Amino acid sequence: MRLLFALAALIATPAFAQERTRIPTPEGNSAAPIGASTTQQPAFTVIVEPVAMMIAAFDADGDGKVTRAEFDAGLKHSFDLVDTQHQGWLGYIAYSDWQERWMGDRNTVPSPFEVDRDGDNKVTFAELAERFDLLFKRFDADKNGVIERKELVTIRPQVMPGPGMGRGKKGRGRN
Repeated sequence: MRLLFALAALIATPAFAQERTRIPTPEGNSAAPIGASTTQQPAFTVIVEPVAMMIAAFDADGDGKVTRAEFDAGLKHSFDLVDTQHQGWLGYIAYSDWQERWMGDRNTVPSPFEVDRDGDNKVTFAELAERFDLLFKRFDADKNGVIERKELVTIRPQVMPGPGMGRGKKGRGRN
């Protein structure tokens, strides 16, 4: 029984050790402070490129890793879902539809202009696969032929603006 109690106390300790931060309520406001029960802001920000979110979605078996076979099959599947007339190519508008569906926005990278290698205003699957081959190689940081989730994210320390670091005229640089 003591062992069970000690184990429960040990497991619960991190939950009780979390530091809570109170956000002050503006003067004259009787409402409860916003975020009174939230934890402190983390020291780092995790950034994920839209194309990285797409690649993560290609993980067919849910193991947190995207093999080259899963990558190729996922890319083909995504292309085929937008190529509804089975032409083997997407016009620039259909390509934009594909970007919005799979990466969340019509203006994500790679743009149709960099994918359409022959400039015929059509993005073929072969052209798309060629461009995405470069992306697979870039994201596979350890070059083991598998993209792990940790290779799809960028972790950056948060930078809090200090004095003189605001936006100047027309939103550029220092004041």
